[in-house]
Amino acid sequence: MKMVKSLLLGSAAGLVAVAGAQAADLPVKAKPVQYVKICSLYGVGFYYIPGTDMCIKIGGWVRAEYGWGMNGSSTQGYGNNPFLNNRNTPGSWWRIRGYITADARNQTDYGTVRSYIAIGISTDEAPGAFPFGNTAELQTFNANRAFIQWAGFTFGRAQSFYDFFAGAAVSYFGFYPQSDTGDAGKDILGYTAQFGNGWSASLAAEQPRRTQIVGQFTAATFGGAGITAFTTAGTLSNGSIIGGTVNGLGYGGWNAPDVVANLRVDQAWGSAMIGGAYHQVNTTYYNTVASFLTPEASGNPSDKAGWAAMAGLRINTPYIGTGDYFQAQVNYTQGALRYIFQNSGSGSPFLQDGQSLAFGIMSDAVYGGSILTGTATSLNLTTAWNVNASYEHFWTPAWRTSLYGGYAAVTYNGQANAILCSLQGFGNGVANVGNLAVAQPGCDNNWNWWWVGTRTQWNVTKDFYMGLDVAYTKISGLSTPTGFLGGGAVSGGFGSNVGLFPAGTNSGLRALDDQDNWQFRFRVHRDFYP
Repeated sequence: MKMVKSLLLGSAAGLVAVAGAQAADLPVKAKPVQYVKICSLYGVGFYYIPGTDMCIKIGGWVRAEYGWGMNGSSTQGYGNNPFLNNRNTPGSWWRIRGYITADARNQTDYGTVRSYIAIGISTDEAPGAFPFGNTAELQTFNANRAFIQWAGFTFGRAQSFYDFFAGAAVSYFGFYPQSDTGDAGKDILGYTAQFGNGWSASLAAEQPRRTQIVGQFTAATFGGAGITAFTTAGTLSNGSIIGGTVNGLGYGGWNAPDVVANLRVDQAWGSAMIGGAYHQVNTTYYNTVASFLTPEASGNPSDKAGWAAMAGLRINTPYIGTGDYFQAQVNYTQGALRYIFQNSGSGSPFLQDGQSLAFGIMSDAVYGGSILTGTATSLNLTTAWNVNASYEHFWTPAWRTSLYGGYAAVTYNGQANAILCSLQGFGNGVANVGNLAVAQPGCDNNWNWWWVGTRTQWNVTKDFYMGLDVAYTKISGLSTPTGFLGGGAVSGGFGSNVGLFPAGTNSGLRALDDQDNWQFRFRVHRDFYP
């Protein structure tokens, strides 16, 4: 009996001990759990970062494309490399892109502060070394947006305040002349004032838009011989002319941003905008490779103010089709061609078909001569203008078709044309440069470019689409008294940013003629909260 009693008492004590130990392991009070909460202040896809008042949206997009007639570049087919249209030309083209975006916003005493970034990768088919038949896939890490917006200010990489016509909204191609910086963006510091009823005005300092500057001098003045054109990258000789592919070739150091201003209205009927830009045109010296004088001693042309002006219009036409609209933009510039040729390549358009070619020199300014011989000229600013227009029709909410087209023309004044013709061998002699240069009759460096295209797109869902774009373009380039260009020795080539013809194409005579090209592009695209 005593044994049974001892066992019962021992078991009870053990149970009490276990229960006490388990009770000691339990928390006195459960800790609060942080849940992600929806933020409805800024639209769909935002949520609060736990523990803060900041709302963030994570999004992105993926795109796959195939094209033909692209010359190995999605946007710069006519200036990125020689567009030969011969047996060495890469006809097919691939590009795959993928971006992740982040949009973070919260309130301050002066309104919403927003920071936005878009980063990703982009592949592209690039023409390889001569004979250009092989292509190399380029994989590039890219951040095309990184900006802060607050109290009307925009700081960082965003779309230019000069832009209006949205080329990417109606076409998959970026090759044709336009001012739209929507894809790559620009580094800017700007302010937008809202006046109510859809009216606004913006003023911004922006990354300069540069093409190149052509310069000419007489090397004989400094101990050499013959006419030479020069750029900051080196020299050209034997009557060659610049065909470089680097932004700012021939420019001096960057000392002033472009200044852009606009006045805009956005209402139910559509939108309209007028705008303008100031652009500093500054080169280096009259002689960059003097044999016994420093470049500084040769002097330099005074800077000039390049400028651009635009007018844009968008008209919504729901009476034709729900979502339909027309848009157009006109640009005019002196000394700032990149406000027209933003996405047309860094160099001069070069379109060849067999033995014939169309070639247009793209240069913000032309100058030449020498202070020592009294032949020095000022900077002759280049004039250009263009128009872009498009119409988009919605057949159904899922199917849409756009029709787009445009025209661009580049004009050199008499002195600039004479200098260019002298460099091409159609002037009045190697000793006559700068203000003494005279063009032979029939030598004309003015050129023009026009294009038309159509894109049809199927939006499978609101964030997934595929489509086909087909375009035709034609370039009418410079003309010479003989109807030919080349035939002499050429120093360098496009690969070294010098030379009349691209590296590897040879310097034989080419017949000058209008040239055209067809191209198409197929795209599959998926957004996820962009």
